[in-house]
Amino acid sequence: MNATSSERHVNVKLRPQSGYRSGVTPRPPAKIYTALETRSALEYANWNASKRLLDKLPKGDGHPVLVLPGFTAADGSTLQLRALLRRLGYRTYGWKLGNNLGPTPQIVRGLEKRLREINEKEGQPVSIVGWSLGGIYARDLSRRHPELVRQVITLGSPIRMNPGDPSAARRLWDTLEPLHDRAANGRMAEPEDTPLPVPSTAVYTRSDGVVHWRLCLEEKGQMSGSVEVFGSHCGLGFNPSVAIVVADRLATDVDNWKRFRAPLWALAAFPRPTHWKPHLADKASTTA
Repeated sequence: MNATSSERHVNVKLRPQSGYRSGVTPRPPAKIYTALETRSALEYANWNASKRLLDKLPKGDGHPVLVLPGFTAADGSTLQLRALLRRLGYRTYGWKLGNNLGPTPQIVRGLEKRLREINEKEGQPVSIVGWSLGGIYARDLSRRHPELVRQVITLGSPIRMNPGDPSAARRLWDTLEPLHDRAANGRMAEPEDTPLPVPSTAVYTRSDGVVHWRLCLEEKGQMSGSVEVFGSHCGLGFNPSVAIVVADRLATDVDNWKRFRAPLWALAAFPRPTHWKPHLADKASTTA
């Protein structure tokens, strides 16, 4: 396994039916991390204390940004992030589909309709920021409608997860699964070695207490990469480090796209990133 001085690659074994070669079932996040998800309240307070600094992040070009909430959450959860992006000059949109109960037929149809409405209103492709399950929706939309999507940014999204894989939200997911669109569930499973047709950045935290952090990794490619931050899963939407990444990505020219590099003044907030390498999965371990 090769690695540069600033980046590492990870190889993870997944169960045969997951579509990622032979191996073992992905593990749920460590219980201690799940217990520590309550720290998101402190992260919210830190966000509010950092507003003056966040308002000095790179200004936007005014293009539209759709922000999608995580599992069971609604637009209220993304309010702070959307407000910041609006202050930075973007035209921001919530999804207006209520609570995210998973890929129900109403949500699947509503997402596509919402994306088309924004595209037609703005007359240009839309950047999509998706938190957790919202990021999986974002990637699905970009695969089906690349002409409507400018780029995708995922926040703690288990893009390598398949139905049945463990997580801290597994029981609730299983309860709601009868409501889900089976075709959409299958379609949203990440195809092996198939990059998105648009630029993609995956933000993850190793102390994620909802999903295993390894399942949130993006491949290192010409238009894709991963960024590691410190924090909880439930606090990613109002994590100042995440805001730095999102502002940088949105301000990046998609025709001259480059992977994220932390500004010098914030280097300590960004550990060396790990990237997904599925074609070496058979040689991997599942250590945390």
